[in-house]
Amino acid sequence: MFNDKKQSSSVFSRALIGATLCCAATLPVKTLAADAAKKAATTNVAATQFAVSGKFNRDTVTDIARQLAKKPYKAPEAKLPESLEDLNYDQYRDIRFNPSSALWTNENVPFQLQMFHRGFYYKDPVEIAVIEDGQAKHLSYSSSMFKTGEVMKGPLPKEDIGFAGFRIHSPINRDDYFDEVAVFQGASYLRSLGKNQSYGLSSRGLALKTADPEGEEFPVFRAYWIEKPVADSRSIVVYALLDSPSTTGAYRFTIRPGTNTVMDVEATLFPRVDLTKVGLAAGTSMFMFSSYDRDQVDDFRPRVHDSDGLLMLNGRGEHLWRPLLNHDKLNISSFLDNGPLGFGLVQRDRNFDHYQDLEAHYEKRPSLWVEPVGNWGKGMVKLIEIPSDSEIHDNIVAYWSPADVIPAKTEYSFAYRLVWGEWPTPAPSEGIVTATRNGRADISGPTPERLFVIDYEFPNALTTSGLNKPTAKVKNQGGKVKNIVVRENPKTGGYRVSFELDPEDADLVELRMDLQFDDNRKAESWMYQWSK
Repeated sequence: MFNDKKQSSSVFSRALIGATLCCAATLPVKTLAADAAKKAATTNVAATQFAVSGKFNRDTVTDIARQLAKKPYKAPEAKLPESLEDLNYDQYRDIRFNPSSALWTNENVPFQLQMFHRGFYYKDPVEIAVIEDGQAKHLSYSSSMFKTGEVMKGPLPKEDIGFAGFRIHSPINRDDYFDEVAVFQGASYLRSLGKNQSYGLSSRGLALKTADPEGEEFPVFRAYWIEKPVADSRSIVVYALLDSPSTTGAYRFTIRPGTNTVMDVEATLFPRVDLTKVGLAAGTSMFMFSSYDRDQVDDFRPRVHDSDGLLMLNGRGEHLWRPLLNHDKLNISSFLDNGPLGFGLVQRDRNFDHYQDLEAHYEKRPSLWVEPVGNWGKGMVKLIEIPSDSEIHDNIVAYWSPADVIPAKTEYSFAYRLVWGEWPTPAPSEGIVTATRNGRADISGPTPERLFVIDYEFPNALTTSGLNKPTAKVKNQGGKVKNIVVRENPKTGGYRVSFELDPEDADLVELRMDLQFDDNRKAESWMYQWSK
């Protein structure tokens, strides 16, 4: 593992898209992309290039992406009618879907589809088609799909301007109500959640040049094709076409809402240029502060974060836990691996008392676990922590970065599973880190020593009573570690490990702690990065 510090170049600002938008159940269909393009040349109508009506199979989007990659990149036409061009947040939020016009609302299927209106941050047009019986039918925008309140004074357009994305509803919490279970909106961002949870972190189809000094590139899902589910289906399939200056891509999402919502993702990239700074299965989250990271915090809440740690299951079968941090400078950490088995940004603390936020309910935010399908080979899990002074910004990014360059004019296929919810659940004999704390150990001297206290628990074990205590081994790069102590924690039934760190003259110290047992039990390796 290594660290690199640079100045922050970007923070993804989360738009609070609480507005409810949807599509009509019966919509006009465009059958010829050429007709749409011709009409768009003289009006503000969005040209339909990709999600046109016609035959559709599993290879359709892949074929489109392959052909698109052979052409120079052309950004989507983002021009909007004057009434939508400069909307603020409140005006955009006031454009709401008409619930009665949700797609499939009067049909006996376990999913409904609702559209997002263009405007505010979401100016790029997104094309959408619905697949049924091997045929794709293009969905055209209509102002009758939406309604406005007292804030949005301007008229909604009469012409077809396309959409900004969509969301999927399904009865995840109770049988008689269609809850929102997934959102595809903004660049290649998507969000989901598990039963009885609230939206938090996001995933991305692809991350390119994240935290690069020259600026990040944000690939965009230009078009979606959604399969109409059958009456007894517990899943829904979404195809997506990705495009950016560097690459195109074809994606297939199989989404199964539940206690943990599962998405199986199949993707193929078609690079226009050599891809050297690639992030696969990227998660984007928010971390402001926790019990161990409260320097200069002036807030009544004990903790504010959507995720509290990066969890990794590497190719050697080791579980690694790295608490998240809000540094004062951009921080990049890389965890080398070969054939990763899983990684993700996790919200482990589910206790309301530890957050005390009656509005945000951070204890209900989902974790996002990534399981690679097949052997992803050599590379690294990359963690990027961007300085932030506001919880409205997503300042944490984690993804897999392949070791090898993905060459231009090739095809790169990969697959993975996304699990949104409280997964992964530790095995009965597995110990997990439940708390990290640190403070001054010695108030004397110019550089006070730090005391670290880490709590381990075995949440699925019947008992740890009568078992021998483990020993703790702490490795450090920089500084000096001393006074390592392991004791039983009678309040949790687990163990508390403490040690002191003397930074000496180091500005940054990398720490790793492992518990060693004389029986068959295992525990996560705790990792931390202390800096002045």
